[in-house]
Amino acid sequence: MKAIADWNELVTFHSLYPTGVSHRTSAPMDFSTSLVSIQDLHKSFDQTPILKGVSFSIEEGDLVSVIGPSGCGKSTMLRCINGLETLDSGVISAAGACISRMPGAKMDAHFEKNAHILRQRVGMVFQQFNLFPHRTLLQNTMMAPVIVRGIPREDAEKTGRALLEKVGLGAHADRYPANLSGGQQQRAAIARALAMQPKVMLYDEPTSALDPELVDEVLHVMKALDAEGMTQIVVTHEMRFARDASDYIIYMEGGHIVEISDEDEIFENPKDERTRRFLRRFI
Repeated sequence: MKAIADWNELVTFHSLYPTGVSHRTSAPMDFSTSLVSIQDLHKSFDQTPILKGVSFSIEEGDLVSVIGPSGCGKSTMLRCINGLETLDSGVISAAGACISRMPGAKMDAHFEKNAHILRQRVGMVFQQFNLFPHRTLLQNTMMAPVIVRGIPREDAEKTGRALLEKVGLGAHADRYPANLSGGQQQRAAIARALAMQPKVMLYDEPTSALDPELVDEVLHVMKALDAEGMTQIVVTHEMRFARDASDYIIYMEGGHIVEISDEDEIFENPKDERTRRFLRRFI
């Protein structure tokens, strides 16, 4: 692939094509199979750099685990991909939606429009469940499709019940979040995100707020979605899940991607000393 000469050419290129090079090699890859592409992503808070030029791509159907020490930028990266945090500079392309920003550039109406499109195509599940406590699980699942997408209530209810059934909560559709376990609430949060029919699902430590005995029921749902072909990016400290379920693993440290490798290689033969040092506490 010809080198991209300047910023404007980079933005144009990533608007037309979802990625540039393979996440596993430096060779050009088939753009049609790449659903998510991040190029030179930077983000700071109060003049403190958090993301320092993050770049990677994800093919459709991949389940990718992001691991690394606390404070290394994993959650910030997810929130930028979803448009919940505004990138300082870089290019984010996901499911055909693209946002980009030059260093120091102001956001305009075009940027906000594209960010809105991005949020509709990229679902997000948080550490805390963030369900509306005064609404039932079904009502929680129906709200966004009805309000944001304008789906008729009857259709939203039918879809909501089907999704709650999918995550094992069909019998609890009319119950309130406070009457459910943490694992059930997190599965309901996944159903709520799926109700918007996203092309990509992001999870920010989805099991960190759960008791150990409830972790597996949430991870089981994510594995089932992977089997159906859903593209997923999971920030996690669950190393067993990362190794068992991931197509490949991203190791981050200090705002950088240190290493990207498949699940067996990164645990058995990590290339970077920083990765080896981090994984010693788990294996």
